Amino acid sequence: MAASCPLPVTQDLSTLRAKLQKLLRFLREALPISNAHTVDFYTESVWEKLVDSPPETVLSALRTSAAASEACPLEEAGRMSGEWRVEVTDFPKIFCETSQKLVNVEAFALTAKCYSVQNLGICTPFDQLLVALHGNQKQKTDENVKLDEFMNLKKSHEVQAMSELISSIAEYCGIKQIIDLGSGKGYLSSFLSLKYGLKVYGIDSSNTRGAEERNRKLKKHWKVYRRRAKPDVSGLALQTTKERKVQDETKCKADIEGICNNSSTNQEKPSTSDFLSEFSGSVISDIRRQMENLKVYSCREENLCFENAFSLRELLPVNAIEPNSSSQIPKRKMSEASKERRKITSKSNESNIYSPLTSIITADSELHDIIKDLEDCLMVGLHTCGDLAPNTLRIFTSKSEVKGVCSVGCCYHLLSEEFENPHKEYTQERRGFPMCHYLKEERWCCGRNARMSACLALERVAVGQGLPTESLFYRAILQDIIKECYGITKCDRHVGKIYSKSSSFPDYVRKSLKKLGLDESKLPEKIIMDYYEKYKPRMNELEAFNMLKVVLAPCIETLILLDRLCYLKEQDDIMWSALVRLFDPVKSPRCYAIIALKKQQ
Repeated sequence: MAASCPLPVTQDLSTLRAKLQKLLRFLREALPISNAHTVDFYTESVWEKLVDSPPETVLSALRTSAAASEACPLEEAGRMSGEWRVEVTDFPKIFCETSQKLVNVEAFALTAKCYSVQNLGICTPFDQLLVALHGNQKQKTDENVKLDEFMNLKKSHEVQAMSELISSIAEYCGIKQIIDLGSGKGYLSSFLSLKYGLKVYGIDSSNTRGAEERNRKLKKHWKVYRRRAKPDVSGLALQTTKERKVQDETKCKADIEGICNNSSTNQEKPSTSDFLSEFSGSVISDIRRQMENLKVYSCREENLCFENAFSLRELLPVNAIEPNSSSQIPKRKMSEASKERRKITSKSNESNIYSPLTSIITADSELHDIIKDLEDCLMVGLHTCGDLAPNTLRIFTSKSEVKGVCSVGCCYHLLSEEFENPHKEYTQERRGFPMCHYLKEERWCCGRNARMSACLALERVAVGQGLPTESLFYRAILQDIIKECYGITKCDRHVGKIYSKSSSFPDYVRKSLKKLGLDESKLPEKIIMDYYEKYKPRMNELEAFNMLKVVLAPCIETLILLDRLCYLKEQDDIMWSALVRLFDPVKSPRCYAIIALKKQQ
C-alpha cells in the first residue's frame, strides 16, 4: 500500500449475518406487499387480501409516523428509550397471524425504517473513509476542470463524489489503472482520466456512440475554457496597467529584452523565458507587440495564460481537440532538448487517457482478452445495471490483477434470481441473487415485483416528488377492462408510456387497446367511463398501497446490498470491505457503493 493509515473498522461477517436474519424475519411477512403488482390491483382484489384497515387510516398512520420520525429521528428515539435498535419480536402486532393482513401500520413503518441501510448501522461514513485514505496527504488535481461543463447536475453530483473516492483508493493502493464496467457514455471514465491522471479502460456492451458523445462534450468544454481563460488574463493585465503603469513600464521593457536574449541555461525553476525560448522569433515579436500595446508587460501573467491552457490540453484524451482548433501552438523550430521533453510528455499523456472498449461482461470474462496491457488495477462501476453489479464483485474476487472494487449498482428488477423458478433449468452458471452462503442456504427469493419496488425512491417521495398515482390508477382500471371485456387474464405485451400522450381516460384506454392489438372499436365510450366511475372512489386504496410499497422499498434494497457485502466478507483474501453512501439520495436514489480491497501479496 502506498499509504499506511488504518481504514475504518467495519462490522464482521457474524454481525452482518445476525442483522440479515432479523431482516428476513420481517420480510417473510411483509414481502407479499412488495410482490403485489399494481396492474392487478383491482382484478386481484389486492387491498382486501393484504390490508385490514381503510385506506384513509393507512395514509393517516403513515403521515403520523413520518412526522414523528422527523421530529425525533430513530437514532435519538433509541437513545431516549435506552434501546438503540428496535427489535421486532411480536409480528402479530404488525400482521394478523391467521389472515396475514397488515393490521398495525405504525409498527410496520417503524420496523421498515429500522431495517433501512442507514438505520441498521452497516454503513461506513464517506468522509471518515476519505480521511483514512488521504492520511496527511493532499490530493493533487487539476482545479481548472469543471464538471458541469459537460454533464447534467445529477451526473455531475455522482461523478464528483465517486471519482474523488476512486482516485483516493487508487492513490492509497499505489494503482494507476482503472477498469470501469458499464461505462456507458464515459462520464466517470473520462473525468478520472482528465482530472486525476488515471489510465482508464471503460468497458460497455455498446460503447461507440457513447464515446463519440463524450468526446464531443470534451471538445466543447475545452473551447469554453479557452475562451474564458483569455479574457481573464487580459482583464488582469488591464487592471494592473491602471494600478502600476508608471512603476512597471521601465521594468517590463527590460523583461522583454531579457526574453529575447536570455539563454535556456536556467533549468531549476520554470520561467517565462524558459517557456518562450521554444518559440520562433516572429512569435516573440508578436508577443512583444501585444504587450507594448497594453502598456503593461507582466511576464508572470503571460506565463499563466500559456501554462494553464497547455497543461489542460495535455490532459485531454486523444482527439478531444479538433485538428483545426485555433488553440494549437504554431509550428516552430525546437531544440533537441525540447523535442525530447515533448516526446516524454506525449508518452506520459498517452498513458493517462480514457480508452472505451466494447465487450459483454460476465462473471467469467477474461480481462486479458479485453485489455492487452492489464496490470494491477481497480474495478469500478457507476450504476451498473442488473447482474453486472454482482458480476463486478465476482470478477474482483477471482482475478489477481484486480486489487480493489468500488461498485454502485442499480436496476434491481433486472437481477436474475437463483430460486425464483425452482423447477426451471438455468443455462447461465451463476445468477445475480443471492450471492452469500446464508441466503443460498435459505434458498431466498425476492421476486421481480419486489425487486422492482426496491427501486422506488423513499427520499424523493418524502420531499414531495410523489408517485404517478393517476397513471397507475388508469393502468389498473384498464386491466379490469381487458379481463372482463376481452377475456384476457395475462398479457405479455406492455402498454408503455401511453398516459403522457393521452388527453383523457377514454383516449388512454383506446390507445392502449390499440397498442395491445385489441379491437378498441367494440368498446363504447360510455362503458369505458362506467369503469372509471366504478373505481374512482377507490383510487385512495391504490395511493395508500403504493405508499406502503415505498416505505418497504429500503428494506429490500438493504437485503440486496447486505447479500453482496456478506459475499465479500466470506472471501479469505479480502483485507477490507464496506458499504458507503456516496450520493444524496434525493439527487441520486441508488446511492450506496460496495467497496473492497484485497490483502497485500
